[in-house]
Amino acid sequence: MAEFSIQEAMQEFLRKSRLKSGIQAVQIQDVWEELMGKTIAKYTNSIKIIGSTLFIISDVAPLKNELMYQKEIIIERVNEAMGEKLIKEVVIQ
Repeated sequence: MAEFSIQEAMQEFLRKSRLKSGIQAVQIQDVWEELMGKTIAKYTNSIKIIGSTLFIISDVAPLKNELMYQKEIIIERVNEAMGEKLIKEVVIQ
């Protein structure tokens, strides 16, 4: 019988479950201000992950426009913060 630490068991469970993207979205939200700055974080309504796509929702048109130009930077920063190549595309809504 193989022995697993609780951390290893939880990581394996999350890897196989549908909860993983929701938990990762929460982790990204926790560091969003640090990654993108206070102003962007303040006007970001929500963040979702579906597959390898990060959805950023905001009601502020100028912010949406600015984020459109920063997609590659967002992908790099989020992937670095998460420690894996999780995000391949960013959609601004």
